[in-house]
Amino acid sequence: MFRTQVQIPDALYQKAKRFSREREISFTEVVRRSLELMLDRYPSEPASPEPWVLPTFDGGGILVPLEDLKQHAYDDETFRSFPHRPEYG
Repeated sequence: MFRTQVQIPDALYQKAKRFSREREISFTEVVRRSLELMLDRYPSEPASPEPWVLPTFDGGGILVPLEDLKQHAYDDETFRSFPHRPEYG
């Protein structure tokens, strides 16, 4: 077992001392359990073997021939420009 020194803000130290008194455990045990809890909750992540790449998908491409698509766009624009004309009804 290792012995070490740490610097703790006064307010945190007082809070931890009160916690240890209320539960009748040593301050050292409070620190040890706190470290164990923190390390269990936030485990170190293994290094990724390859960099993350944005996922992509194949959308199937355009299924309408380009000439038909142009005509549909033209018809739509004409309808939007002249919606009151009966032939675009």
